[in-house]
Amino acid sequence: MAGARILRAEDLIPGGLATPDRLREIRQVAEQFAVAVTDDLAELIDAEDNRDPIAAQFLPSRAELKKAAEELDDPIGDDRCSPVPGIVHRYPDRVLLKPLLLCPVYCRFCFRREVVGNKSGVLGRAALNIALDYIRRHSQIWEVIVTGGDPFLLAPRRIGEIVRALDQVAHLGVIRFHTRVPVADPRRVTSALVEALAAEKAVYVVVHANHPRELTSKAREAALKLSRAGIPLLSQTVLLRGINDDAAVLEALFRGLVAMRVKPYYLHHADLARGTSHFRTGIASGQRLVGSLRGRVSGLCQPTYVLDIPGGYGKVSIAPCAITSQSLADGWIIEDRAGVRHPYPADPSETEG
Repeated sequence: MAGARILRAEDLIPGGLATPDRLREIRQVAEQFAVAVTDDLAELIDAEDNRDPIAAQFLPSRAELKKAAEELDDPIGDDRCSPVPGIVHRYPDRVLLKPLLLCPVYCRFCFRREVVGNKSGVLGRAALNIALDYIRRHSQIWEVIVTGGDPFLLAPRRIGEIVRALDQVAHLGVIRFHTRVPVADPRRVTSALVEALAAEKAVYVVVHANHPRELTSKAREAALKLSRAGIPLLSQTVLLRGINDDAAVLEALFRGLVAMRVKPYYLHHADLARGTSHFRTGIASGQRLVGSLRGRVSGLCQPTYVLDIPGGYGKVSIAPCAITSQSLADGWIIEDRAGVRHPYPADPSETEG
C-alpha cells in the first residue's frame, strides 16, 4: 500500500499545522482514535484560520474526548448485521464488503472510528474468501458495496482480484466502491487502478467530499481518469456543523462535483458516533438547509438527505417534503420553492368507494 506519505501527529508542527499545545491535544485523542492526514489535504489547511473547514475535518480536538449520552460505539449497527467477518448484510439485495479498515485520512466524525486504523485492519485472504463465498451463496444479493476503511488503499492487483471474483458471480448486477482517495490522495488513481476496476458488470465509484476546497485540480484529474474509463461517479457528503452547514458552501460543493462529472448522491446527517456531537446539526436545521437548495441548483446538484437509523435499521430520507394532504377527497397542497402553497387535485381512483 505504497503512496503518499501519511502525516503523524508529530509531523504537524514543522508544517505549522499545530502548536505544541495543539500537539498534546492531538496525542490525547490519538490514544483512542486513529489520526492521519495526507500531504494533499495538509496543503489545503490554513494554519492562521481557527475555523478552517479542512483542519476541522482531520485534525483532532479535545471535543472528541466527550461522549454524549446518545452516542454509540457502533452507531449504524454494523456488528449486528455482520454474518461473517468483512460482510455487513443490512438490506436484502445488497451487502457491504470491507476488505480493510485503513484509510488515507481519518475523518474526525467517522461512524466507524472505533474500528478503523488498527494494524490488523486488512482482511486476510482466508477471511476474504469466506466473505466472497457468502456473496456467492446468497442469490438475493444484487449489489456489493466495497468499502472499509478505504478500498482504494489496496494495491491495484488486490483490487483487481476482488473485482474479478465479484464479476464472476452470476446474480450480481453492480459493484460499487466507496472511497476518499480521489480527494485525499489523488496520486493513487493510476492507470493500474483504473484498469483493475474493469468488469463486465456495472462498476460505480462513490467519492466522499465535504467542502468545495477539497475539489482541487488533482482531485479533478483523478475523477476524470475514472470517468474517461466509463466508470460512473457519485458522491457522498456528511452535513457538518461549522464546515458545510451553509447553503452557499453546499451549492459550491455540489456544483463543483457535477462539473467534475460526479453526481451528488447522499447528504448524510452526521451519525451518533462517540465524541462527534460538535459536528452534528439538528435535523430541522438540516431540512431547512436542504430546502433552501431547491431552485438554487438543478436536480443534478441535489443529493438525497438521509439519516442512518441508529442500531442498524438502514437509511431513510429525511428531506423536507413539499406536499401535504388535506384529505383524499380534497386533494393535496404543494409548496413551491418560494414557500407559496398551491392546490393539486386528488386522483379519482383514490377517492372512489
